[in-house]
Amino acid sequence: MADVDAAKSLSGLLNGIARTLYYGESDVTEELLRRELYAHLSHEEFCALHERMRGLVKSIATADMDHAQLEAFLTAQTRRQGGGGVTADQAAALSRFWKSQRVRVRESLLAQSRWEPGLRGLSWRVDLRTAAGRGEEDPGGPVALMELELGRAGQVGPTPDSQFVCLEFDETKVNQLLEKMSDIQESIDGVAHRT
Repeated sequence: MADVDAAKSLSGLLNGIARTLYYGESDVTEELLRRELYAHLSHEEFCALHERMRGLVKSIATADMDHAQLEAFLTAQTRRQGGGGVTADQAAALSRFWKSQRVRVRESLLAQSRWEPGLRGLSWRVDLRTAAGRGEEDPGGPVALMELELGRAGQVGPTPDSQFVCLEFDETKVNQLLEKMSDIQESIDGVAHRT
């Protein structure tokens, strides 16, 4: 029974660490985890356990370990001498935790690494200028107008945090933009075909 309780407490601790580190839940504090899961441990013992588990979770998440890598990592951690290693039960709990949370943690890390704001929408049109008066000889050529919607990724439609940028291009600027976009596409294709 004690082993089951220890496994549940450790599972709760690992989930609490993930909620704080990766899911942005600031209400899950270290003190709350100690009080709810490890009230029987002294503050120093809990802090040592918490920091060790936090470090392991961060290492596993940063490396985005697959099953084989995780098993090798945990085996090395169980064989470690001194206070830095983990027990077999802790390794099993870490393995179960990572199996259930890997996708969600990875998505969170990807979302955190994206630049904000991102491009959420683009609309454009081409306008033709007309002569304002009879004395004006050259009204100019067509003008491309582009409106970019910037905001947080994953939201649909304009939101209060959306920003709009309007750009105006003459024919020369459109051609320069298309050349740059072609260069970008070639770079992306070059990287994509190498991997």
